[in-house]
Amino acid sequence: MSMSPSDTSNKKKPKKDTVANATVDGTIAGKEQMTLMKNKRLDLSYVQMKWETVFRRILIVMSVIMLIVVAGILATLIVQSWPSIKSLGIGYLWGKVWDPVNNVYGAFPFLIGTLLTSFTALIISVPFSYAISIYLGEYNTKGWLSNLLKNTIELIAAVPSIIYGFWALFVLVPIVRSFEMKIGVAPYGVGVCSASLVLAVMIIPYAASLGTSLIRMVPSPLKEGAYALGATRFEVIRSVILPYTRSGLFAGILLSLGRALGETMAVTVLIGNTSAIANSFKEVFFGPGNTMASVIANEFAEADHPVYLSALIELGLVLFFVTVIINLIGKRIITRYTHH
Repeated sequence: MSMSPSDTSNKKKPKKDTVANATVDGTIAGKEQMTLMKNKRLDLSYVQMKWETVFRRILIVMSVIMLIVVAGILATLIVQSWPSIKSLGIGYLWGKVWDPVNNVYGAFPFLIGTLLTSFTALIISVPFSYAISIYLGEYNTKGWLSNLLKNTIELIAAVPSIIYGFWALFVLVPIVRSFEMKIGVAPYGVGVCSASLVLAVMIIPYAASLGTSLIRMVPSPLKEGAYALGATRFEVIRSVILPYTRSGLFAGILLSLGRALGETMAVTVLIGNTSAIANSFKEVFFGPGNTMASVIANEFAEADHPVYLSALIELGLVLFFVTVIINLIGKRIITRYTHH
């Protein structure tokens, strides 16, 4: 039987309708799926924003707690040292006599001892810190020798300070005493010189560790560009690496200085613990002395009346302000070097 064109068209129409219906269903399903994905995305974004808010608030709370702790320390020092401030006045800072028996207190000898030992130790330690940083960061970044030196530096930082004091007392002090006899000063052995030497050893790891990390972070294209222009490794270190890392290296020096200013036990063992100031620099440097931290450690338990105890706490307040001032000056220098 032959089929008419009208019958053929009637048979083809259901197929077109089926395809159209399938397309509509697919579009609806696609829209529903997109809506579902969008809702999930919105839910995920809400959860992410919620945790982001919680995390930010935790950081703010922890920062505020740190500020409160520092402010509390400062307030405690001021309140506890107020009897000394009221009784002795500003003359306490440059008074040269410390005589608790006669109720005379002057912080100048301890201020000089603190600054002299700390800066002498810093001057001695900086060349060693920079040398170690450059060697581990540029010359020998891998290998057994690098690992050995790195572990040794970490060990130096971890050793308790009292152990350094005992070691220096039996090893370093006799050497210093022999040297003092040769140059014609009183052979005490203990004193500012011995304390500065052991402090220098103690603070080397702080600047060395930070310097090593910074030198390894110098971008390779900067160094490779200098090498391509014919620079030697020494010239690359001098003209590329050190200028690039100078702010961080100076921050390491500040960290070492802060460690030296607050050191107590090793200095107490080695500095000689006297409150008198000698007449010449040679006698001051090679003779016995005292720092603010060491005199507090030595005499705090012996303070038998309120002004004496308050004067010792005021020493802690002075040390607090000295540390803050030195850090502010250092940060100012870092900012200037970074911008220029």
